[in-house]
Amino acid sequence: MVDAVIVDAVRSPLTKGKPGGALSALHAVELLAQTISQLLERVDIDPAEVDDVLTGCVSQVGEQAGNIGRMAWLAAGLPEHVPAVTVERKCGSSQQAAHFAAQGIMAGAYDVAVVAGAESMSRVPMGSSVIGMDPYGPSVAGRYAPGLVPQGISAELIAAMWKLSREQQDRYACASHARASARAAGGGFGREIVPVTVTDEDGSERVVTADETIRPATTTEGLAQLKPAFENQTFAERFPQISWSVTAGNSSQITDGAAALLVMSADRARQLGLRPRARFHSFAVVADDPVLMLTGPIPATRKVLGRTGLSIADIDHYEINEAFAPVPLAWQAEFDADPARLNPAGGAIALGHPLGASGARLMTTMLTALEDTGGRYGLQSMCEAGGMANATVIERL
Repeated sequence: MVDAVIVDAVRSPLTKGKPGGALSALHAVELLAQTISQLLERVDIDPAEVDDVLTGCVSQVGEQAGNIGRMAWLAAGLPEHVPAVTVERKCGSSQQAAHFAAQGIMAGAYDVAVVAGAESMSRVPMGSSVIGMDPYGPSVAGRYAPGLVPQGISAELIAAMWKLSREQQDRYACASHARASARAAGGGFGREIVPVTVTDEDGSERVVTADETIRPATTTEGLAQLKPAFENQTFAERFPQISWSVTAGNSSQITDGAAALLVMSADRARQLGLRPRARFHSFAVVADDPVLMLTGPIPATRKVLGRTGLSIADIDHYEINEAFAPVPLAWQAEFDADPARLNPAGGAIALGHPLGASGARLMTTMLTALEDTGGRYGLQSMCEAGGMANATVIERL
């Protein structure tokens, strides 16, 4: 069996995904180009060694429509002969890109690959690709009549099914900010963040070096003042069990960001004199109820653990994307997982969720955290629209 290993992993700062955000003046291609360039510079590898660039991006429209991985590679001035493909599995797009790259290496199709993800939500707003369109068609609408629901309603349904109170969700959100703030203050994020240079409209340049989404002063009392974000009379009548507890404060933030990993075979790493940081241990991808939509990490985790022979207690770090607080809380309840190991560096509630970049971002954060704690195994899972989820187990080397 050929081992697929992670040689290095980096990410950009994560910034507010709206006009005025620190990265909002930067084209998504340029953001990803700078991230990939600095990944390769850190490793000091000849970029001509790369066999393929696999990039996750969700809103492949407008400025992100031109196979963003290919355009970013060219924008960085890297060798023209290296191809690229852009992957779309909703929020798990770059996690799926990592699976494809590692599986290609294990199969002998690649020796070296770059895995990346990018999303500029300030410049290409979420949902841009389906504005004014029906993405489901009549057969799906008929099968799930009276229809599929927005993700916020799915989060409310999960909160109702697992009896997760507003207070529990707000407490979890507050902890996400506290953990991210502590890690930033301790320099933990400094090992994974690469600086991004932005040219503003007046021609002046500035360098963005830190996340701007973390709110250290967040309190449960402050979060309790926020109104439910998705309350709707039509859905209230359809789902009377909903108590309307999901708010902007206990949901992921809309964010701009990019991340990139250098993945290769263990043999090629040895030949190049490179020391891998981790290896891909196991993979799973599943689908679940598309109305509940966000429960996929639960069966995905069961599937990947079944393949590994590991138990949840064997995993030192769990990275479960904080799309909404009920997602990791329901996952934790199902596995009786140690809360101290669940998103210990904070998650998307504090750091933000730049859609197609999030899978690679979570993997980058998980890897650096495992190294800092001396942990061996990390498990990552991501809920994805349509009821899907990827799960990945990595082993620190």
